Amino acid sequence: QKLWKKMMGTNPSYYSSCGDDCPVEEVSWLDAIEFSNRLNEQLGYEVCYKIEGKEVVWSKGYKCKGWRLPTEAEWEYAARGGEVHLYSGSDDLGEVAWYKDNSREKTHPVCRKKLNGYDLCDMNGNVWEWVWDRYGAYEPSRQVDPVGHKDGGDRIRRGGGFNKNADFSHVSLRYQHNPSSAFNYLGFRLCRSAF
Repeated sequence: QKLWKKMMGTNPSYYSSCGDDCPVEEVSWLDAIEFSNRLNEQLGYEVCYKIEGKEVVWSKGYKCKGWRLPTEAEWEYAARGGEVHLYSGSDDLGEVAWYKDNSREKTHPVCRKKLNGYDLCDMNGNVWEWVWDRYGAYEPSRQVDPVGHKDGGDRIRRGGGFNKNADFSHVSLRYQHNPSSAFNYLGFRLCRSAF
């Protein structure tokens, strides 16, 4: 929340009393895109997205050197952490995530649970995370660095949240929302392409 407030000047989070070290939530996919662009401008990095009304263009794709939303494939790769578990870093969700059984139905400060094999935290639980891709069926053929469907309105969220039970937190599960939707269980994380 601290970084969001610094970049955007507001805090949309329903759980703002959780504090600066808690995930920002109640942000739409479009809000996450705008935040990414502002962060890149502030840091002097390349801006990855061009916003035209409600249309967003990621023209350079993986070649963009700035912060951006991960693709669904990148998100799942990172969440798996080079390991084979039901959840990101463990087969015991309570070790790695704030979810319905242990969250008291609210967000918590980030990285208070066990890290996965890539030293990433909170890939499951706490808040669901927006990713770049539009929602649609997976392509049946093997894909390398897919960027999702070109058509469709909904965008994908991954990871599960504080408000859902373990069944909603498996690393492979995916859900969709309208990109204008903002809920108190929905946030995001950014990534950069490695060069």
